[in-house]
Amino acid sequence: MKRKQAAVGAAIGAAVSAGFLVTGQAEAATATPAIRTVFASDDAYVSSTRVDTNFGTAAKLVIGVADGETKTTLVKFSTGTFPAGVTPADARLILPYDGKPTEDRVSVFPVTGDWNQRTVTTANQPQIGATAIGSAVPRATDQTVTIDLSNAVTKAGTYTFALRSASTTEVTRFRSAESGVQGGPRLVLNYPAGASAEPAPLPAPAPATCATGDLLVPDCGVLWGAAAGGFTDAPRDQALKDWEALTGRTAAIFHAYHKGDEKFPTKAEMAMTRDAARPRILLLNWKVAYGTTWAKVAAGQKDARIDAWADYVRANYGTQKFFLALHHEPENDVQTGTASGMTAKDFAAMYRHVIERLRADKVTNMVNVLAYMGNEKWMAQSWWKDLYPGDDVVDWVGLDSYVSVEKGYYHFGDFSSLLDRQPTGGGLGFYDWSVKNHPNKPIMVAEWGMYHRVASPTSKAAAFNTVLPELAKHPKIKAIVYFDTAKDDEGDRNIAVNSTADSLTAFRKVAAAPIFDVELKN
Repeated sequence: MKRKQAAVGAAIGAAVSAGFLVTGQAEAATATPAIRTVFASDDAYVSSTRVDTNFGTAAKLVIGVADGETKTTLVKFSTGTFPAGVTPADARLILPYDGKPTEDRVSVFPVTGDWNQRTVTTANQPQIGATAIGSAVPRATDQTVTIDLSNAVTKAGTYTFALRSASTTEVTRFRSAESGVQGGPRLVLNYPAGASAEPAPLPAPAPATCATGDLLVPDCGVLWGAAAGGFTDAPRDQALKDWEALTGRTAAIFHAYHKGDEKFPTKAEMAMTRDAARPRILLLNWKVAYGTTWAKVAAGQKDARIDAWADYVRANYGTQKFFLALHHEPENDVQTGTASGMTAKDFAAMYRHVIERLRADKVTNMVNVLAYMGNEKWMAQSWWKDLYPGDDVVDWVGLDSYVSVEKGYYHFGDFSSLLDRQPTGGGLGFYDWSVKNHPNKPIMVAEWGMYHRVASPTSKAAAFNTVLPELAKHPKIKAIVYFDTAKDDEGDRNIAVNSTADSLTAFRKVAAAPIFDVELKN
């Protein structure tokens, strides 16, 4: 999260500006809207030819026509109550694809009458209205389709909709609530949080089928995380809550930074991870060598600092697991002079010494992450391979990487180039290098973001749209942690997800993906 030289420019910090560009407005909002995500309580499809067959337990929902059979999908949502005097400002139906959709218009129709997914068939289905109340055209490059239902969902209550496709020759399939990939259809509601600047809390996530294991590696899906409030005076916990409200998902990973003799996690950080309704895991960066050198830490000259922190963790954080990243982005601080105490081999020795010392101090709840920059200049250096301290002291391999959305500007690209930047002169990109050399290690994108120059607002939507397809192509990635800031450490780059209205819309679509529905077992 630093830039030693303008030519390097790969590491960028995180913050949320004091005001968000909510719903595309040009000025900061006075109160961040609350966002509620409601999953379907019932979902099923019915068939025109198999009129007495119930498909309510199927892993998919189907619409369209194939081989003379027309299929219609039914979905039901209960919004829950809202604060007194509050009604939804807008409502969006989000449907995750099962396979590649046809690019034919999907329309939503109102449904009158009750039904149950376990018994509904064409023969007993409720009455479906004749006029559509919303529609959208799916794109095969997306993972979901979003349909605006703001005119239909205007108050608290239970809503039932029918989904139909304009196609007369093909079908489109969506994931159902029974798909095994937690989520299925969801209704996302924005509503005023009231006069207070404090955003209304996000609802508790629905139970997930994916879950974390001993080293916090999810058995399926990807952990979603963020850091917020960097380079501002905003409390980091509140900044993250604001960011979560803006984007529509609780961050499973809460990223924070510490150095030297600081005692952490702080009370505020611990409170964020003890919210039963919104579980989170800490990702704590620690520059243990602050004020000294890696070589001196490796030689034991800061053992008192390490031991004091170990005592604090045992006394205050018990056995609750957390991620620990020691001196993230070490490439940027390497000095090649052997007397500097800051060579790549010195870093590896420091890393090993600290982890082994903490283990000896019986800190049993840390899961450590070696967070590289993965910059093409540093990867080409002869010393780059010397940074790695050994598989026995590394739990996750991490990457801090950013791309520009301004064509022709430094590091212009998308999520694929962010993940697999190649060394200058050629060779394996970072992701491929990690998989080849450390095949048993999960990969965490511990910092990532899309940026444009502060003075040149540019849509990030196209870059955000590449995230989900690239995650599908890179299965070793088990966590991604966004850094959001209106200005980086040098004040010239904007990495905020809401720097343009369409950027925020695209990012919300990423955040809503079921791949991030992972249960934290901590």
